[in-house]
Amino acid sequence: MFVKVCGLSTPESVRAAAESGADAVGFVLTRSPREVTPGRVRELLADVPAGIPAVGVFRHEAAEAAVALAREAGLGWVQLHGDRGPADVRTVHDAGLKLIRAVTMSAAPGAFADWGEELLLVDAAVPGSGEAWNYASVRDRGLAGRHWLLAGGLDPGNVAVAASQAGAWGVDVSSGVESSRGVKDLAKIRDFVTAAKSAAAKP
Repeated sequence: MFVKVCGLSTPESVRAAAESGADAVGFVLTRSPREVTPGRVRELLADVPAGIPAVGVFRHEAAEAAVALAREAGLGWVQLHGDRGPADVRTVHDAGLKLIRAVTMSAAPGAFADWGEELLLVDAAVPGSGEAWNYASVRDRGLAGRHWLLAGGLDPGNVAVAASQAGAWGVDVSSGVESSRGVKDLAKIRDFVTAAKSAAAKP
């Protein structure tokens, strides 16, 4: 099970994610309680082990602007939320970066097609709510065999069941490992990664 821990903002939270076995880490470079500056990301990258993708997360910024900020932050991956098209994928790839394209369950069926992104992230119909949703409904989106991440309302207590219900290749978490909005709980980070990885090992 591929596990991404997102919204990190301190060296301690980055180390907790990496040391517990997370496969990727995310830094929010758009307006959010978890927002960090490109300069801060550069500092935090010192605690990201080689080989672990570090992802810059953007909401409604144009792909060109997201690429510029990601480069400023020293990142090789971009995660784009919002209303996107295949041209956005080309923009990111033409810049030499890799892409996680985020869609919500309320998106049109065509948004779930493979546009060439490295990973697709499937979020709740209302992203950011932090509430669990009908994870099994993702199976109707034709993602079998694809590399994609399940997100939205996941926490250490439900990630194993949610991933199984959805048939997820990987999972992404942010608010589900926080003690308060925007403040990561190091124990929850470790518990989440352990639960997700343990679930993947079960028959």
